[in-house]
Amino acid sequence: MEIFGIPSQALFGQLLIGLINGSFYALLSLGLAVIFGLLNIINFSHGAQYMLGAFVAYLSLNKLGINYWVSLILTPLLVGATGVLIEKTMLKRLYKLDHLYGLLLTFGLALIIQGVFRHEFGSSGMPYPSPEVFQGVFNLGFMFLPKYRAWVIVVSLIVCLGTWFVIERTKLGAYLRAATENPSLVQAFGINVSRMVTLTYGFGVALAALAGVMAAPIYQVSPLMGADIIIVVFAVVVVGGMGSIMGAIVTGFGLGLIEGLTKVFYPEASNTVIFVIMTIVLLLKPAGLFGTQK
Repeated sequence: MEIFGIPSQALFGQLLIGLINGSFYALLSLGLAVIFGLLNIINFSHGAQYMLGAFVAYLSLNKLGINYWVSLILTPLLVGATGVLIEKTMLKRLYKLDHLYGLLLTFGLALIIQGVFRHEFGSSGMPYPSPEVFQGVFNLGFMFLPKYRAWVIVVSLIVCLGTWFVIERTKLGAYLRAATENPSLVQAFGINVSRMVTLTYGFGVALAALAGVMAAPIYQVSPLMGADIIIVVFAVVVVGGMGSIMGAIVTGFGLGLIEGLTKVFYPEASNTVIFVIMTIVLLLKPAGLFGTQK
């Protein structure tokens, strides 16, 4: 069976790849959107923290025998704790300065983290096995869907929509948003704004680490895996609107699918289509599709 002159299995296969990539774009851009939207920090170390999540899972399995399921919970907590440490010791000193200082600091941290792991492990990718329960495929009739990739899509959707609900529809989210606009007022209600800010940054970093753990069985574990994806993720965030939670989710999945379709109909443009879309959006709506002009 052919669709637009293209075998259906090839078309649906590329759409699946696009949806998988979109799942990671959405998770990573969600973490960036949370950090920027609530703390006004452009976290350029996000890609390195994503890579760190994959490496913690890899080393936990090979050195300590800790399996995927434990790593899925433990790794975001551990890497998120490093985010808390970074916020407490470094970023906290920059809040009253221009955004550029935070960007430069996190960019420097990204280079340090990446350099250390590249020195220790080289640049080649290392395999990380998927859980036994997810080995094999689902036969959908028109295509075969690997079980682990289906799991990644479902978890990504649940985490993304759950984060959106907490921030946009709960009292905790209301306090977080209010703390970015008027921290003194929120402090007057007896809420520890400083602790809230620290935990928010740690949560954004934990989302990157979670994406890293889930990516390890698909993309392999490499010191360069964060550098390869972070530029695309920043483009996703810009298109969706800096700081927009729903924008990060919708744009992440949407651009992943567009990228997959481009590989079918015009493969030469697949590596640049997201940046072309970003340029068009910035020309027509500088605040992004879901952003608001301040």
